[in-house]
Amino acid sequence: MSAEQPEAARPIRILHLHSSFSLGGKEARAVRLMNLMGGRARHTILSAVPDALGARDAIDPSIVVDFPQDAPPLHGKPGPARYRALARYMGEFDLVLSYNWGAMDGVMAHRLWAPFVRLPPLIHHEDGFNEDESIRRNWKRNLFRRVALPTAGALVVPSALLERIAAAEWGAREQTVVIRNGIDTASYAAPPSVAIPGLERRPGEVVIGTIAGLRKVKDLPRLVRAVATLPPHVRLAIVGEGPERGAIEAEAARCGIADRVVLAGFMAEPARWIGHFDLLALSSLSEQAPIAVIEAMAAALPVVSLAVGDVAAMVSDANRPFIADDEGAFRAALARVAGDDALRQAVGDENRRVAAARFDESTMAAAYEKLYDRALGSHRPFNGRRIGVD
Repeated sequence: MSAEQPEAARPIRILHLHSSFSLGGKEARAVRLMNLMGGRARHTILSAVPDALGARDAIDPSIVVDFPQDAPPLHGKPGPARYRALARYMGEFDLVLSYNWGAMDGVMAHRLWAPFVRLPPLIHHEDGFNEDESIRRNWKRNLFRRVALPTAGALVVPSALLERIAAAEWGAREQTVVIRNGIDTASYAAPPSVAIPGLERRPGEVVIGTIAGLRKVKDLPRLVRAVATLPPHVRLAIVGEGPERGAIEAEAARCGIADRVVLAGFMAEPARWIGHFDLLALSSLSEQAPIAVIEAMAAALPVVSLAVGDVAAMVSDANRPFIADDEGAFRAALARVAGDDALRQAVGDENRRVAAARFDESTMAAAYEKLYDRALGSHRPFNGRRIGVD
């Protein structure tokens, strides 16, 4: 951008503070919004885990994005000097977007220095918890959030559960905005066009699939144990990568179903391969509003899950009986759905209808557009243009 370029034409400069930038649900959503903004914004991304940048490959090549090596670190010992450096760095941007606990030092820097220097608006996004907070939140982190969040222009959450937690535990009732996750639902209507590595369909086979980072909070060994109780023509395909791969493989071997479990690794563009599944199963200890559930619904698949987060409220009425309150009911639901082709078809059709009506990305993008524009109103307008799809 030249120095003579008029202010109204200059792209918005957005600083993204990520807990990590490995490709997961929050990163996929952030990247999709970046791609929809097109040339109207320039992005700088900091990751609290500097080497966790796997989501960068999903950014459209036309998007102007920087991963600076000389920026103040997001992770480190809290202290005035470090927070001052982060606040000064923020001052170079028009909008700051922070994501999850790992970026909370950036939020605290904004909180401490906003009363003294002119900082851009900051919007914080919380998408859920790892296994260490899956049952009960860490009181020290809750206190930190209570202190850090007051200068955030908004706290964005994807689920009613997180909305309640934000109000009751973080004191952020007035700031909290619920924006449901969304995807391009129409793209999931086509048959699969990409193979899942290691999965070769056999006649009469039923494939239970899941899409998840291989982390403890996803409790995939529990899913392996559940599948082991089902007939031998039922297989399990796990798409995702992470540190728990070895534990999952060991559990499959212990249960005697190593030949029925496929660990395909990470795969981009699920619309191109999720149709190889006959149903989606989630065994997580904690979820909020999983994008994988929306993807399965858009692909006309039934969902069998533990009753975590907003899953029961997300699926269609026809699917709700298969959202289980305990492990026994979860196994029974898997057996029921895996054993009935007509049931899977009927539930899947209802899920697709609900996904198109409630979880299309156009609705999500419009909500983020409105929120970001409102935050920028006190700083400067977002070029008067939409950040979402037209």
